[in-house]
Amino acid sequence: MNLDFLFYPKSVAVVGASNKEGKIGNAIMKNLMNFGFKGKIYPVNVKESEVMGLKAYKSVLEIPDDVDVAVIAIPAKFVPQVVEECGQKGVKGAVVISAGFKEAGNVELEEKLVEVARKWNIRVVGPNCLGITNIENGFDCTFNPPERQARPGFGGIAFMSQSGAFGAAILDWAAKHEVGMSKFISLGNMADLDESDFMTYLGEDPKTSVITAYIEGVKNGRKFFNTAKKVTLKKPVVILKSGRTEAGAKAAASHTGSLAGSYAIYKAAFEQSGVLEARSMRQLFNYAKALAMQKPAKGDRVAIVTNGGGAGVMMSDGLLERGMKLAELSETTNEKFRKAIEEGKLPEHMSYKNPIDIIGDAPSSRYEIAMRYALEDENVDVLVVIALFQSPALDEGIVEAVGRMQEYGKPIVFVAPGGEFPEKMARRIEKTGVPVFETVEDGVDAVYALVKYGQYLEDTM
Repeated sequence: MNLDFLFYPKSVAVVGASNKEGKIGNAIMKNLMNFGFKGKIYPVNVKESEVMGLKAYKSVLEIPDDVDVAVIAIPAKFVPQVVEECGQKGVKGAVVISAGFKEAGNVELEEKLVEVARKWNIRVVGPNCLGITNIENGFDCTFNPPERQARPGFGGIAFMSQSGAFGAAILDWAAKHEVGMSKFISLGNMADLDESDFMTYLGEDPKTSVITAYIEGVKNGRKFFNTAKKVTLKKPVVILKSGRTEAGAKAAASHTGSLAGSYAIYKAAFEQSGVLEARSMRQLFNYAKALAMQKPAKGDRVAIVTNGGGAGVMMSDGLLERGMKLAELSETTNEKFRKAIEEGKLPEHMSYKNPIDIIGDAPSSRYEIAMRYALEDENVDVLVVIALFQSPALDEGIVEAVGRMQEYGKPIVFVAPGGEFPEKMARRIEKTGVPVFETVEDGVDAVYALVKYGQYLEDTM
């Protein structure tokens, strides 16, 4: 399933390209021209001779050069004919933005589109979709303008969505939180290429380390299950499934013409195939961010280092409620803590019974000692570090200290609650490769993902 031609095209035709502000074809042209795409762009418009400074063609057949991908944004009834012309031209892929197919009751029109595409061996994304984006090379054929929807930087998380609007919100959210992404796919009606096809492709994509998706229903249950079982052995797959209730399933049918099916069946399929199921947009990215930045955990025993006792208690509750364990520190580790207290390196009134509470006046040097002792303990599989940066004692040396902890090879999750200053420090810590989360609950999600995926690999391999 090599779909590189869709994400790394040398040339693209925009059918329905327009000079008019507010038109979909105008927005697609702007995005292709403004995000660094180096390939050739050919506007196709039956009335205009030039679109946004580029020579326009009345048909893809008039374009003098080869065309890898056609992005189609015209009324639905004309799409099969345009795909026929794309076939004659030798186009490999079509991204059909146009709506008005199965989701609007026009099943025959969608069937005709597929029939023509199959005749010419054209792979189709959509119809009724937002488009696709490859952050790496700037190929962005979506239609939301950058002033309305930001684009994230390049990173290891790929996202596919049956809802274009939800997909756009995820991209915006990722940009705001500086979470890097590799590729975005708006699946639309999945008349041809479906979530399993893209999962297969992303499973082999060296630029993607975590696959995430929003789905309402899968096109072929058996195909999805078999694909997920193979792909999750290579890299984590995180899915947010909607249509979990009867009312939600009905809404899904009218949204993308998707049959949501029994949620209990999906839940079982996810569990058996190693897919991590998220229950909210925030959880989706908590899981993905942790898995993109840290290795899966080899066990479920967690140590907590904190400068705030209350936050440590909340983290303990959250971990235990999600089925994880608080690590029981070894006698060797306890002896290290006792010795450091005797030597004055750690304060007498701290607690080194996990959670390790190094108290509110802890500088980064105290964090470093506690983190090292915890990570050196063979009973610890994952370390959670909670830092309340509101304390004036906590200096910026914490950034390098956390970075040094990665030498132990155990997953680390950092939690920094608060406002502007913690946010600034969080971004600096993430540059060392350790993911930082805003709340204790987010941190619990992160640990859960690392433990759950680690357990799946342990049980399956």
